[in-house]
Amino acid sequence: MAPPGLEVAPSSPEIQKITPLDAAAAVVEDDATSASSESIATAARDRVAVIGSGNWGSVAAKLIASNTCCSDLFDDEVRMWVYEETLPSGEKLSQVINREKENVKYLPGVKLGSNVVAVPDLLNAVADATMLVFVTPHQFIEGICNRLKGNIRQNAIAISLIKGMEVKKDGPCMISNLITELLGIDCAVLMGANIANEVAVEKFSEATVGFRHDKRAADKWVRIFRRPYFLVTPVQDVEGVELCGTLKNVVAVAAGLVDGLDMGNNTKAAIMRIGLKEMRFFSKLLFPSVRDTTFFESCGVADLITTCLGGRNRRVADAFARNKGKRSFDDLETELLQGQKLQGVSTAREVYEVLRARKWEESFPLFSTVHLIATGALAPSAILEYSEHTPRQITSSQIQYSSL
Repeated sequence: MAPPGLEVAPSSPEIQKITPLDAAAAVVEDDATSASSESIATAARDRVAVIGSGNWGSVAAKLIASNTCCSDLFDDEVRMWVYEETLPSGEKLSQVINREKENVKYLPGVKLGSNVVAVPDLLNAVADATMLVFVTPHQFIEGICNRLKGNIRQNAIAISLIKGMEVKKDGPCMISNLITELLGIDCAVLMGANIANEVAVEKFSEATVGFRHDKRAADKWVRIFRRPYFLVTPVQDVEGVELCGTLKNVVAVAAGLVDGLDMGNNTKAAIMRIGLKEMRFFSKLLFPSVRDTTFFESCGVADLITTCLGGRNRRVADAFARNKGKRSFDDLETELLQGQKLQGVSTAREVYEVLRARKWEESFPLFSTVHLIATGALAPSAILEYSEHTPRQITSSQIQYSSL
């Protein structure tokens, strides 16, 4: 017997009488409908372009290509813009990627997928793309967007995987806002506890898509990135998600300094806790709409933990402290990262510019100290001494919310 509400109506002999002519007509109609649906689906397929081909950019291309190759919603080919380099062998990086389907410089040993195509020309890479994935060092994004003006589809949407911010005369500008401002398109963000090399070999991890208003676009981004080993959750808080991904790199530098000073896990845990507190305070001062719950998503506390335990910012800061600050971060970056960029130090500088402009330095002792250590104004050991200073309270007259 069927469950209540799902009873099957008794069959009727009249309904079951179908002539051969009726059946043939039904088949023709079904075929026509199917062909029409297929044509519409093909015409409406989104084409994805990845702008950037470093370590994380290559992993992003791999994730996306794994989804586009088996979907009627997306064009199979994923174009990845490659900043062209000549390898020691004399070959061009883009040529090797296309032949081996592997980024031999920034993600060696990992196949990206047969449908990933490396393109050294930026405008060719984005031609006809409806979904743009930005994943370059943040200091290059304004120049890239200026080159893209007038050369992208009007119905395109974007997502930023970039950690960082631009500091302008009228205040800080988040990268997603900068992309929207320069290109006139909606831009979401993807951040989270996802060290690229671990995602590349398909170890389970999570990420957060931050969006502003367009839930349908956010769902597209979730669909394009999500894999069985890569869980993606949408959150309507683009500034909160992006600031978490940006500010955690500053805290990771502090954690690396603690490691380099051999101060142990208790000290490192304290630095991480205080860093999370300053992340939340800074974010909500700039954008009152930022939600407390965002800090409990993958982009928040989870990303902070994994970056402080194993990211490149922690690694280089560790070496900086062990060298007692006698070797610059730039020098160590070149030696240890082999072409990848260190974000924590530049972000610390940008954050400090915001703090100084608003006279907030004493209210953010950890952020301020990281910058002063990175510039050589303080010794690495100062990361432990900052806690002697009680953060100064910010008055309402000092608060200047971002207009972006």
